[in-house]
Amino acid sequence: MRAVVSRVSTAAVSVDGAVVGEIGPGLLSLVGVGRTDDADAARALARKIHELRILPGADGMVSAADLGLPVLVVSQFTLYADTRKGRRPSWSEAAPGETAEPLVDEVVAELRRRGATVATGVFGARMQVASVNDGPMTLLLEV
Repeated sequence: MRAVVSRVSTAAVSVDGAVVGEIGPGLLSLVGVGRTDDADAARALARKIHELRILPGADGMVSAADLGLPVLVVSQFTLYADTRKGRRPSWSEAAPGETAEPLVDEVVAELRRRGATVATGVFGARMQVASVNDGPMTLLLEV
């Protein structure tokens, strides 16, 4: 699994002009699922997102878990694009929707089990994501 995680001042995701998920200060996490990923990978990715020490704290960098900050999770199959050849991305390494959706749901569920407040997009929908990056601080995570 892959995630692009950004430290944000605010982030929101809309579908058909209606906001479906929104957070203030916290983490925006775009989550992609590969063909070989499973529930263990989803839980490991959630743990990594929640414990990633990229937020300023009184004693240095701390995590969303340390500060009780929310996470906005948005599914993003395009993180598995292969752009090495030509000008047209290949999506062959991205998991199909029926495999990917429950694994994105597992990332969300694990974050919530860990005590995180989680907002989400809508799997498979055409979404508009708006964010104000803080720093900016954006990282690519893989498990």
